[in-house]
Amino acid sequence: MLPQRYGIMYLEATIFKEIHFMKKILLLAIILTVLVCGCTNKGSHNNVVQPPEPPQKENMDPLQKQIEMMSIDEKIGQLVMVGLDGYEIDEAALDMIHKYKVGGFVLFKRNVQSAQQVIALINSLKEANRASHVPLFIAVDEEGGRVSRMPDEFLKLPASRSIGKVNSEEFAFEVGSVIGEAIRALGFNMNFAPVLDIDSNPKNPVIGDRSFGQDPEIVSSLGGAFMKGLQSHLISTIKHFPGHGDTSVDSHVGLPVINHPIDRLKSFELVPFAKAIESGADAVMIAHILLPEIDELNPASFSKAVISDILREEMKFDGLVITDDMTMGAIVENFDIGEAAVKSLQAGADIILVCHDHQKQIKVLEALKQAAADGALDESLLDQHVYRVLRLKQRYELKDEAIEGVDVDAINEKIRGLLDKYYN
Repeated sequence: MLPQRYGIMYLEATIFKEIHFMKKILLLAIILTVLVCGCTNKGSHNNVVQPPEPPQKENMDPLQKQIEMMSIDEKIGQLVMVGLDGYEIDEAALDMIHKYKVGGFVLFKRNVQSAQQVIALINSLKEANRASHVPLFIAVDEEGGRVSRMPDEFLKLPASRSIGKVNSEEFAFEVGSVIGEAIRALGFNMNFAPVLDIDSNPKNPVIGDRSFGQDPEIVSSLGGAFMKGLQSHLISTIKHFPGHGDTSVDSHVGLPVINHPIDRLKSFELVPFAKAIESGADAVMIAHILLPEIDELNPASFSKAVISDILREEMKFDGLVITDDMTMGAIVENFDIGEAAVKSLQAGADIILVCHDHQKQIKVLEALKQAAADGALDESLLDQHVYRVLRLKQRYELKDEAIEGVDVDAINEKIRGLLDKYYN
């Protein structure tokens, strides 16, 4: 047994060692804590286990960015063009702009009194749309001949059949160009022309002299030149796809039926449209005609087989597709206009044209909104249509800027010179 003092000394030594050991443990813990904290702080910036940063959108298509910022109502509005009554803007037109945010208007003879009146009307439409970030399409049917909406101050231009008899691409281009210049000077930015239907049925009550001729090659060459003339000033819309020439019923009144198979269409009716598309057509208007050999249930204007399969897929057209007026007899006498509008967008059309009747315009817009809410019109599909609309408006640099006036005498001098050159 050790003396007491040795026991005390042993105990003290043991306690000292333990304290020293604990100090080492504590120091090590502090060092590890510092190291871990340092790694954690560094990792908050560079460590791959951290949540990824949101993808940068600097390289996103500006039009896609614009579409992302649009509401459903704004998107639907861009897919509808409407008409209006009278010589001045009215409450119905303002309703279409402010409440329904429509993408454009089309004017007819009922809206035309004089050159200055037309300019004032178009300026008022553009002014009403100033709150929108998207300018309006302002369209007109100006073909020359009997389908003309020009004010009486302007000299009249010949119908397409008359141009066809001259059979000069230069003449067709110059007529298209002077028409484009004249209507652009009034404030329009889109023309529903030229007619590329082939005049193949003498009993046709609606096309006739609106066609360049009976031969698909002549219609192709002259129609294409006319289109290029228009495009030197504004947007051209070729019509009436897939061909309204061989009908005996006016689609304004009833539903025409064409019983041709696809092979016949490809070798005849579709030829001018194919050539125009190859030459850079901006827009195509779809006719209200039934082609049972292709789609026995749906008119071309809301037939997927016609619009998506033939026009989009086979003919490779990625431009704007516009329906003919949905208030025509071919539609309203046989179908519900709201349902027809929904089916048109589902089939591949980009713009629904509703030229008459404010209540029918509202019905179309509300039907489209309801279909979007129900999922019948998927938002991604709406975005595709809106993209084509915005792309064309951007390509032609459309702006809601006021027009001050038009030099009618200067344009008439060009028309007079053109007619003298080819007819005298």
